[in-house]
Amino acid sequence: MPTVFIKTYGCQMNERDSEAVAAQLVAKGYSLVKSEHVADIVLLNTCSVRDNAEQTALGKMSAMIGLGRKDRPDQIFGFLGCMAQSRGQELIDRLPDVDLVVGTQKFHRVADYLDDLLEGRRKKIVDTDAESGSESTIREHLVSGGSQPSVTAFVSIMQGCNQYCTFCIVPYTRGEERSRPIPEIVSECQQMVSRGVKEITLLGQIVTSYGKREIAKHEGKTAFVQLIEAVHDIDGLERIRFTSPHPKGYGDDLVEAYVRLPKLASHAHLPVQSGSDRVLKLMHRGYDRQRFLEIVQKLRLARSNIGITSDIIVGFPGETEEDFNQTLSLCREVEFDNAFLFKYSPRRDTPAASMPGQLPESLIEERHARLLELVNEIGARKYDAFIGKQARILVEGPSKKNSARVMGRTTCNKIVLFEGSERHKGQVMDVSITRVGSFTLYGDPAIVNL
Repeated sequence: MPTVFIKTYGCQMNERDSEAVAAQLVAKGYSLVKSEHVADIVLLNTCSVRDNAEQTALGKMSAMIGLGRKDRPDQIFGFLGCMAQSRGQELIDRLPDVDLVVGTQKFHRVADYLDDLLEGRRKKIVDTDAESGSESTIREHLVSGGSQPSVTAFVSIMQGCNQYCTFCIVPYTRGEERSRPIPEIVSECQQMVSRGVKEITLLGQIVTSYGKREIAKHEGKTAFVQLIEAVHDIDGLERIRFTSPHPKGYGDDLVEAYVRLPKLASHAHLPVQSGSDRVLKLMHRGYDRQRFLEIVQKLRLARSNIGITSDIIVGFPGETEEDFNQTLSLCREVEFDNAFLFKYSPRRDTPAASMPGQLPESLIEERHARLLELVNEIGARKYDAFIGKQARILVEGPSKKNSARVMGRTTCNKIVLFEGSERHKGQVMDVSITRVGSFTLYGDPAIVNL
């Protein structure tokens, strides 16, 4: 059967989608390879959140086609995901050697479409149409390439987004929110745990919006909290994580879940985007600075060891020096364990793209550097505080950079490395932290509880 190379850009949702496509292809007899140079089929699962991600994918595809057509004239090339959804036929018009363009609601059709192309039934395929029920079609998992079971797994609980932040293209590429039923999700999680998974991350574009329209509140609990409770009851599961939430979704029922559900990891990713109320309003975020700070305070009262991370956009249209200073002061006040910083880039068809006050790239770069310095400074202090303390980790497997070390993660989402072996994989264990790197902790193997 043909060989397939899949490269993924963007978020964990994209990673999960690629995993599902890979699993479907393997089930049909296709073989996965690690390089486009030996593949019969090359698929890029794309991201549209920032222009740089699109340009990178376009450049990569162009380069692969240029090389591939010389040595493998029958090689098939395809775009999947968000950029495919956004641009559709335009991608083939721009790169005529592309054979397949599949949007975000049609991942489950990829295997059939490749069969059609390989057998000559169709020459070019573009499918970006909406499909009812697509949120429940992606259930397949490829666990560690189909060999050894993974310790962690992503489970998609919904598709789409109804937030319509003015900077974001996701509602246009992923469609409106559609949620899967709780029993269906729990069944998938149970299957994962039966295959050795110890930690599950629940995925959604705005995961805290899960089931708002489909599932009624029960005893004051939102549908998302009801889902967490149901997954929490699975025997053998050690930890539950979720991403990406929205600050608006952190009601008292979710905060209280951190108090009473021990499997819920002590980590909250809260994308604040800006510390300025004026900019937050322009972004259409639906909360202000004070509300955000109240959420952080409640979470730290619920779990004293909770790790709090965030996303921040630098250089939103019209952002003044005072607005930016408000972001700096918010970071100092919250003291995020880490934050992912993004330089604003206009996305076509989003309201922010046509707003007045688009900032020059040089100013955005300068502000990004200042904020990054502050985030790194705060993060270093937070990580230094772990030295000399015990950290309980779930061991995920070998370090990607050093095979003599294994990697685990604390409940508050800190990566820990220590000298170990495959036998530690899947264990929950205590490690004594001896030093820190750049947003990484290192443990002394002499004090590891074996």
